[in-house]
Amino acid sequence: MYEGWYRGYTLRNKSKKGIFPETYIHLKEAIVKDRGQHETVIPSELPLGQELTSTLREWAVIWHKLYVTNKTTQFRHVQQMTYSLIEWRSQILSGTLPKDELAELKKKVTAKIDYGNRILGLDLVVRDDNGNILDPDETSTISLFKSHETASKRIDERIQEEKSLQQNLDLRGQPIFNTTHTYSLYVNFKNFVCNIGEDAELLMSLYDPDLSKFISENYLVRWGSNGMPKEIEKLNNLQAVFTDLSSSDLIRPKISLVCQIVRVGHMELKDGKKHTCGLRRPFGVAVMDITDIIHGKVDDEEKQHFIPFQQIAMETYIRQRQLIMSPLITSHVIGENEPLTSVFNKVIAAKEVNHKGQGLWVSLKLLPGDLAQVQKDFSHLVDRSTAVARKMGFPEIILPGDVRNDIYVTLIQGEFDKGKKKTPKNVEVTMSVHDEDGNLQEKAIHPGAGYEGVSEYKSVVYYQVKQPCWYETVKVSIAIEEVSRCHLRFTFRHRSSQESRDKSERAFGMGFVKLMNADGTTLQDGKHDLIVYKGDNKKMEDAKCYLTLPCTKTEMEEKDTPSGKNLHHLTNFTPTKDSTKDSFQIATLICSTKLTQNVDLLGLLNWRSNSQNIAHNLRKLMEVEGGEIVKFLQDTLDALFNIMMEMSENETYDFLVFDALVFIISLIGDIKFQHFNPVLETYIYKHFSATLAYVKLTKVLNCYVGNADDSSKTELLFAALKALKYLFRFIVQSRILYLRFYGKSEAGDEFNDAIRKLFLSFNVLMDRPLEEAVKIKGAALKYLPSIINDVKLVFDPVELSVLFSKFIQSIPDNQLVRQKLNCMTKIVESDLFKQAECRDALLPLLIDQLSGQLDDNSNKPDHEACSQLLSNVLEVLDRKDVGPTAVHIQLIMERLLRRINRTVIGMSRQSPHIGIFVACMTAILRQMDDFHYSHYINTFKTRQDIIDFLMETFIMFKDLIGKNVYAADWMVMNMMQSRVFLRAVNQFTSVLNRFFLDQTSFELQLWNNYFHLAVAFLTHESLQLETFSQAKRNKIIKKYGDMRKEIGFKIRDMWYNLGPHKIKFIPAMVGPILEVTLVPEPELRKATIPIFFDMMQCEFNFSGNGNFHMFENELITKLDQEVEGGRGDEQYKILLEKLLLEHCRKHKYLSASGEVFALLVSSLLENLLDYRTIMHDESKENRMSCTVNVLNFYKEKKREDIYIRYLYKLRDLHTDCENYTEAAYTLLLHAELLQWSEEPCVAHLLQRDSYCVYSQQELKEKLYQEIISFFDRGKMWEKAIQLSKELADMYENKVFDYEGLGNLLKKRATFYENIMKAMRPQPEYFAVGYYGQGFPSFLRNKIFIYRGKEYERREDFNLKLLTQFPSAEKMTSTAPPGEEIKSSPKQYLQCFIVKPVMNLPPNYKDKPVPEQILNYYRANEVQQFTHSRPVRKGEKDPDNEFANMWIERTTYTTAYSFPGILKWFEVKQITTEEISPLENAIETMELTNEKISNIVQQHVWDRSLPVHPLSMLLNGIVDPAVMGGYTNYEKAFFTEKYLQEHPDDQDKIELLKQLIALQMPLLAEGIRIHGEKLTEQLKPLHDRLTACFKELKKKVEKQYGVITLPPSLTERKQSRSGSVVLPYIMSSTLRRLSVTSVASSVVSSSSTSSDSTSSRPGSDGPTLEPLLERRISTASRAEELPMKDDGDNRISKLKRKEWSISKSQVIVEKEPEMELTSKMGMSGKAQRPKSLQLGDNRLTLLQGSSLQQSTPRSPPPITPKTPRTQSFPSLQADGLASAGLQSAPPPPPPKSKPYENSNPRNSVEVAPPLPSRREAKPPPPPPKTRKSSVVSSEQGL
Repeated sequence: MYEGWYRGYTLRNKSKKGIFPETYIHLKEAIVKDRGQHETVIPSELPLGQELTSTLREWAVIWHKLYVTNKTTQFRHVQQMTYSLIEWRSQILSGTLPKDELAELKKKVTAKIDYGNRILGLDLVVRDDNGNILDPDETSTISLFKSHETASKRIDERIQEEKSLQQNLDLRGQPIFNTTHTYSLYVNFKNFVCNIGEDAELLMSLYDPDLSKFISENYLVRWGSNGMPKEIEKLNNLQAVFTDLSSSDLIRPKISLVCQIVRVGHMELKDGKKHTCGLRRPFGVAVMDITDIIHGKVDDEEKQHFIPFQQIAMETYIRQRQLIMSPLITSHVIGENEPLTSVFNKVIAAKEVNHKGQGLWVSLKLLPGDLAQVQKDFSHLVDRSTAVARKMGFPEIILPGDVRNDIYVTLIQGEFDKGKKKTPKNVEVTMSVHDEDGNLQEKAIHPGAGYEGVSEYKSVVYYQVKQPCWYETVKVSIAIEEVSRCHLRFTFRHRSSQESRDKSERAFGMGFVKLMNADGTTLQDGKHDLIVYKGDNKKMEDAKCYLTLPCTKTEMEEKDTPSGKNLHHLTNFTPTKDSTKDSFQIATLICSTKLTQNVDLLGLLNWRSNSQNIAHNLRKLMEVEGGEIVKFLQDTLDALFNIMMEMSENETYDFLVFDALVFIISLIGDIKFQHFNPVLETYIYKHFSATLAYVKLTKVLNCYVGNADDSSKTELLFAALKALKYLFRFIVQSRILYLRFYGKSEAGDEFNDAIRKLFLSFNVLMDRPLEEAVKIKGAALKYLPSIINDVKLVFDPVELSVLFSKFIQSIPDNQLVRQKLNCMTKIVESDLFKQAECRDALLPLLIDQLSGQLDDNSNKPDHEACSQLLSNVLEVLDRKDVGPTAVHIQLIMERLLRRINRTVIGMSRQSPHIGIFVACMTAILRQMDDFHYSHYINTFKTRQDIIDFLMETFIMFKDLIGKNVYAADWMVMNMMQSRVFLRAVNQFTSVLNRFFLDQTSFELQLWNNYFHLAVAFLTHESLQLETFSQAKRNKIIKKYGDMRKEIGFKIRDMWYNLGPHKIKFIPAMVGPILEVTLVPEPELRKATIPIFFDMMQCEFNFSGNGNFHMFENELITKLDQEVEGGRGDEQYKILLEKLLLEHCRKHKYLSASGEVFALLVSSLLENLLDYRTIMHDESKENRMSCTVNVLNFYKEKKREDIYIRYLYKLRDLHTDCENYTEAAYTLLLHAELLQWSEEPCVAHLLQRDSYCVYSQQELKEKLYQEIISFFDRGKMWEKAIQLSKELADMYENKVFDYEGLGNLLKKRATFYENIMKAMRPQPEYFAVGYYGQGFPSFLRNKIFIYRGKEYERREDFNLKLLTQFPSAEKMTSTAPPGEEIKSSPKQYLQCFIVKPVMNLPPNYKDKPVPEQILNYYRANEVQQFTHSRPVRKGEKDPDNEFANMWIERTTYTTAYSFPGILKWFEVKQITTEEISPLENAIETMELTNEKISNIVQQHVWDRSLPVHPLSMLLNGIVDPAVMGGYTNYEKAFFTEKYLQEHPDDQDKIELLKQLIALQMPLLAEGIRIHGEKLTEQLKPLHDRLTACFKELKKKVEKQYGVITLPPSLTERKQSRSGSVVLPYIMSSTLRRLSVTSVASSVVSSSSTSSDSTSSRPGSDGPTLEPLLERRISTASRAEELPMKDDGDNRISKLKRKEWSISKSQVIVEKEPEMELTSKMGMSGKAQRPKSLQLGDNRLTLLQGSSLQQSTPRSPPPITPKTPRTQSFPSLQADGLASAGLQSAPPPPPPKSKPYENSNPRNSVEVAPPLPSRREAKPPPPPPKTRKSSVVSSEQGL
């Protein structure tokens, strides 16, 4: 036994078991179910904890994928969400959260999980109200559907919220804030940092800066001079709650927390002991904007906020900052009476405060709920010691029992005469509350929450201010009964800063105000100007004296008599002239649940003392403002019922009270007061006590309904109906109270009769054809059901059900349909429908109505209302607590199932109601038991009815499965639907077997529909478990199992049941069964693949042909479609082959043909699977290869339809890559299948580009036009011409479409012109060898030839190959690899350039063919390619590398010629030959001669050409430094020894000598031209050239004889524009001019033309022709081959030097270049030159004459005929000259374009310079050169 280890498995693979170290294991409490593979571990932690764990695991997989696919934004998003969940999970599992926080966190977690699942494309999780996941087995279908709907909406809203968070919208969308109407702001006062030196009072309150209005009472903190709270026990416990904030407060644009700091001490801070103490003096303010906290954007109770303090200081400072609270120090500092509101706004407006570190520290949090709620929910924050500062006003809801009686008094301002003093007074106002006898009310004034009341309140003192503005608010709290007796008294006193003088000061005036008016209403809210009385101090304190006087100026004005006369007995106490100057203003605000300022309401409440006005007051009640009534709701209702009961003899009152009651109920129904519903309900059930009210209320109501036709009562009746719910609550409660007190009595019948009578009245009303009563009828339908649950308590429920049934039946059909359906829905929602016996009464009626609505003949059914009603009925029937339901479900099934099915079939999938209807149908099917199903089938009267029903059902199911009604992420809903459908289908299959299987009763269509439905079900994406994550797969298997197996086995059984009918389903069922077998579930495959064999056997036996072609063709077609669609895999191929072979081999007749078929299908599958795999490959080349493989398979099988489909796929691949030539060849294969005939086109020939054509001829014509256009884009004009000829013949001789013919010929003309003039770069060909076992089979150890793209260099091509095979190793040698490499497991790539071997058509042979035409055949219509490698034989000669340099030339033959349907073909044959050093030398010399000839002729026809290229070329040949060329040949070949060893080479040696001799006249002509064009700079060079040449000529003529050129070679001749004449003239010239024996002429002619071998069969040139090509390719690849010879090293060094010539060296001569630019305008912008094709030398000494007319001195006119040949030679010549000056070797040859010069050799020398004109066009791409000509020019001498 080992300790410290555990045994277990990983969650990803349960079958993989192993041991884990103890340190990695955390033990949890858990229950284990189903041990083994399907073991389920259920942890005993919170369900939410489990969900979090599984969610995090699921997200982690996706998170990893996002990282791999580099989706950074989403990755970060998931990361944040995951971290949040991990954090929350640890909080939940810690178990330390308070209950309220846990509930809130749960909501946050579930919201985050649901939101995350949606954005990650995972399934929607449905939950109950507590956030727990719903169990679909325990939930009704309808509830499930509705939960999905709400969850989906909630997430959509959340996503919107997330989006709007960027715009900083507030968060009150949070569910917690949605349901609340009252809020509280929690403030925790941490510290006050300020050096005052005296005690202080801090008054905090909420303030609205926009309205300049305080919202709340003050919260008071008394702060000691020692920097601590005055009451030391409050240290660290200074907290307050500002309560009663309503949602309207939360949406204020701005809200501030304001703190006023008042110093309590001396008048001046510096005053000493003798000065007055205890004065309240203004000191400063601190303001914080708390809008974000109130709006819920900031929510962190831990965060401490600093509120900067602004002291009231020196006047200058004040003026600068404008940060003042009120006029301080002296009045001139600020405007005399600036009110505090504006001062606060200035504080708020100031951007910053110079606080010097002084201020308050607080933390804040907004809490949902009123005080009681907050104390319960946030008990850790708010306890009994927390101070409560209420809002100055009511909250949105006032609950009964919430008694409040607060009078807020604000001292606003005053103006006081200075009297005898020189300066204004320092006025202090003292406020107190007294009764009518003058007795002081103790502790009635509350300056702020947090402290008990005071008896006297003293105001702040302003120093020498004439008009002090206080704006100090205090709360006066006295008992309600005392209010009428009390008044407020204000006394005014001057305070002196000297203590001695201050003591002698008496009050100089007083004012007062009564709290209640004479009529019993309370003092009105608002401002009051009080009269300031002056006089005797004692009288000031005598209430009896002053209470008789007017207290406000308004009151004084109302009294008619002048004030003096009435008051003269109070002479010492009068509002004297002086006193009128003094003024004092206060404002009051009353927040009382018991005091009203409304006379009418007061009259009603005190009705007993005012009984004669009852009727008046009841009527007036309707006009009272709602807020007042609501405030006194309980008292008002008490008054109403008391009037009703106590004044029962007067019926008038009954009606008035009834109307008043209706008015109050309606008021509470109003949106403004809807929060008072709980108040009303509390009243009804707790406070209402009128036991006989029901008698009167029902009587009045009956009277109203009975007289509905009385138009004067219509409005009253309508209002009564709206209030019906609460009216009946009063009636029923009254009846319950009656029964409770008096028990059952005779009056029971009276009550029941009243109810029956009422319903009777309603029935009569509904049946009336009164148009004007529509409103009343609608109201009755809407509000009557609301009484059910109450009436049911005191009335027989079954009878009530019957009454409602009759009520519904009394409505005429087609009237108020929607209202009627909604009414029934409400009846179903009531408690009535939950009782089985009531349902018996109601359900038939509901079904009747629904059936009528959903009837096929119903013109416009109200789907919304029907679905509402139906879903509610079904939801009730699904409950466990509603009694027996089977009968009711049977009733619905019999009467409605078919109707609902038809509704679903007829409804658009876009309809908003489709979801609920499908849910209803699913619910019915789910609630039906097996006996229901069998009973239902028995209800059909005829066989045809059953067929119709089953057809309908099958079609509908298939449609619903195909076009899913529910969103893909509604996994639970979709699985539930699938499970119900599966059960229903299985129930119906027994019906099929029972009624429709016999020979006589077989129904083909029905069976067909069944099979198609079953297959659609089985292949539906929501059941394909393999595509889901492991977690989801386990979840589904555990809950629902694999439903595919169940229906798959059923399909198999049903197929075998068919017996002789099977043949009717072949080939139609092959596709569907194939879909079933392709489902990757092994058991299902094994069970269903044998059906294929059964089909083969069936067709073999029944078709009469003894074969199974129908089956075979169908299977191939469908297999192609299915595999391409992504189904099928390697295991399927193996299993299919195995099972088919097993069955076939056992069969007597099918063994042979069956086996062939099985293997055929297997190979097809292999190709198709390869094709599918490669289709997702990035390499288009691989995709093309595979497409061609599949193509060839179908071609062999003669399956034209599929063959053509793949042709078009190949075409699309080509056009995507811009391989237009290959696309054309691909389409050509389709065209070849068609005839030029009028035969109609078979459907499959049309394919998907389906041109609208009828005959094959039309289609072929359209295809030809498309192919021609592709050839045109691919610059294959020769092929386009060939096809257009065929098409033209058809136009001219068959269909006589001359217009078409004209267009075609115009097009053809442009093709001819393009051949001669347009630039056509020749592609390179590359040989690529794929060696090693690491490559796929179709590449392994094979060589392919690739046709490159325009300008594609070998480096680019190599890079592309290596990108495609990143692990491949590039081989450096071009030699064929050994066996070791071929059998290696690695990948080796070999790539090198090969030369195409021209295959000239016979009609061009022995004819003067222009170069442009031949150029086409050099790279197209080729099937053979050569590659040459230098090989050294014998010992190396250090003096002469030519003597033993042999050439090994390999020829590759491909399977198809180029171009074709691919850009590469496999090499089928390889041959090798060798070329001797002598032949090599001949080839080199010929090239050099041609080069001199070309440049000489160019200068002959264009005198304006720059001379530099000529200088360089001549210098390179005649300079003695490089004259080693001839010497090397002499040493190597012109020796006796060589002739003895090689007697057969005599002719070749002669030819070489001839070529050396021929060079002299050419050089002479060159030097002559050089002399003519000499510039001063070049004179020394020319002299040197002349001297060297003399020496050279002398030597050569002496040894090899003299050759003279005829004048014809150097004269200008007229020739056809744009052509290059006589490619074979070189050899004939040699023959004619040669001074040596003519015997060698045959050899020479054949050796000088690369095409002569192919054009003259009899020539002995084959050895020379390859030699020429070899020379070029060797040279061109000098840098690629590992050369061993010094000479070759010299060549490669030379190459490197050539490349080093910079662009700056190229531009020297400006004038010629300007000319060049003008010419370039003619021939298009400078294009990148094409590499030299040195493979044949059909350029001759005569070429100079060919273009003379096209090179006038001035730029030629731009005409189409102008040949485009002279621009680049000049360009190159220019560069050459400059390079010559630099004494550098010539640069590598650029690629020539066919149109740049008619002779590619012309453009041998140099890359083009930059054009001198700075154009906006990009510079031409750098030349890509074949580095051959230089080698020959150097070596050839």
